[in-house]
Amino acid sequence: MKKIIKICSITIIILIAVSYLLNELSQSRTFQFFGGLVTSVETDEKVVALTFDDGPGVNTHEILDILRKHDVKGTFYLTGYEIEKYLDDASKIVDEGHEIGNHSYSHQRMVFKSPSFIKEEIERTDELIRQIGYEGEITFRPPYGRRLVLLPYYLSMQDRDTIFMNLEPESYPEVADDADEIVNHVAEKIKPGSIILLHVMYESRRESLNSVEGVITTLKEEGYTFVTISELLEYGL
Repeated sequence: MKKIIKICSITIIILIAVSYLLNELSQSRTFQFFGGLVTSVETDEKVVALTFDDGPGVNTHEILDILRKHDVKGTFYLTGYEIEKYLDDASKIVDEGHEIGNHSYSHQRMVFKSPSFIKEEIERTDELIRQIGYEGEITFRPPYGRRLVLLPYYLSMQDRDTIFMNLEPESYPEVADDADEIVNHVAEKIKPGSIILLHVMYESRRESLNSVEGVITTLKEEGYTFVTISELLEYGL
């Protein structure tokens, strides 16, 4: 009986350790099993990419007004189901000259999913992005930053990198709840070639939306130029 208990205990410990390791790998900012992983670009040029995840949403027009006011082009990682829900807003983002990225169709964590699920999520959203008139390169960012084997493998077969970020101020609760703190965080951590992530499409992210103008003006004062993800990637070649 003691032997059985010992075996069971060891098995549970191993399973916990494996689960922890897989969880860490699925959200790693420095490693993935296949394909390219981009968190920033090595360059001496003071360029930075401003990216927005999720949407279109209720605040689409507000963020577009801010970007237009400051003559900044951003990269919007949109979900397919929200493109369908806010089709006119999605088209407006394209009309304003911004870059559109693929953030999956349903915004589910794309780990432990079938190859057919992954393929459908990405290709369905690609098609919707083309339907709203976007003609440029479509880069991809995984929902919640999660991926393990099948998603990176699929992207590598499509010759597409996984686009992450190196500045995500909303990950820190003490920062995310205050627009000024978001601006300060970005200003302190910024470096040439950085990729900034913000969520601005929903009222629950009002402080993030309120921070955008401050982020833009502060970085411009420091001599930074805002570019899209596709443009930023050119600096790393």
